[in-house]
Amino acid sequence: MEIEFVSGVAVIAPDPARSRSLYIDTLGLPLTSEGGDYFHSEQVPGTRHFGVWPLSQAAQACFGTDEWPAQVAVPQVSVEFDVADVASVQGAADELEAAGHELLHPPRQEPWGQTVVRLLSPEGAIVGISHVPSMHE
Repeated sequence: MEIEFVSGVAVIAPDPARSRSLYIDTLGLPLTSEGGDYFHSEQVPGTRHFGVWPLSQAAQACFGTDEWPAQVAVPQVSVEFDVADVASVQGAADELEAAGHELLHPPRQEPWGQTVVRLLSPEGAIVGISHVPSMHE
């Protein structure tokens, strides 16, 4: 697997309004929403994407339900690493499984064009291996 760059970091927020208060009101980060509770920016220096990701949306992305499964550690952060192309996402998934890591879901394309596979790290972080075409232009 050949990681090209960190494509995004998002805190996982059980209480999105409280988290937004810290990151937007107190820290002054230029986070906005395109509707809904996910606030993000591509304008935070040092990262290509930073977001406040509601736990319910993380659960939906990983498990297809608004509730995080009780038997799975609740994550506090999501870090995504970008690879060269869509085929490399599948290759990364195969490599992760061969190394004994359990995937939260298989590689899939999200509505905004990102192809991603995710797992839960030993520290309890959602780790994504993805290809975001717009970040390669």
